[in-house]
Amino acid sequence: MTFDTPITIALSKGRIFKQTLPLLAHAGIEPLDDPETSRKLILDTNHPQVKLVIIRASDVPTYVQWGAADIGVAGKDVLLEHGGDGLYEPLDLKIACCALWVAGQPGADLKRRRLRIATKYVRSAQQHFAAKGQQVEIIKLYGSMELAPIVGLSDLIVDLVESGNTLKANGLVKLEHICDISSRLVVNKASWKMKHGTVIQVLEALREAVEN
Repeated sequence: MTFDTPITIALSKGRIFKQTLPLLAHAGIEPLDDPETSRKLILDTNHPQVKLVIIRASDVPTYVQWGAADIGVAGKDVLLEHGGDGLYEPLDLKIACCALWVAGQPGADLKRRRLRIATKYVRSAQQHFAAKGQQVEIIKLYGSMELAPIVGLSDLIVDLVESGNTLKANGLVKLEHICDISSRLVVNKASWKMKHGTVIQVLEALREAVEN
């Protein structure tokens, strides 16, 4: 496969990168350096026209929105918080799957007035409780979410859950399902128009990899 125009793909280290690599390989794109060992933030690939930029997961939509990357791979949780401005989301890659849940201690009262919710998913939590007509106070945390209800910082948490083992180990349970999460391909709107041929090449190759 050859590409007519230069294209930059934004990825984050870790689970999403590892699960995206086989999909990119199906599209004929392979990094020349291992991001886990390389200190480079821009990786060359086997295609001179294709570069990978390695950034924080939460920054992927911003880089794509503002055109610093043409394409990116981001979790739906990150996209929900970002709001999706300036992006197309043409493909569910069906990788890094989990779900966003309301969780807390067994028997927690979900209907009490003025619940305090600890989460880093502020927008998603606000929208979930607003849809139920509940007023909540959001406490933004960046990690160790499970600790918040245990020490009395919050009544509940909103967090990503995969196996549920961390909740269980801390005496918490899943209470309300908010939405399923997987990683999505996002495309800059200007790149979709200006580099349409190349973007479609990558998109269709990734779609084929997902479907197979």
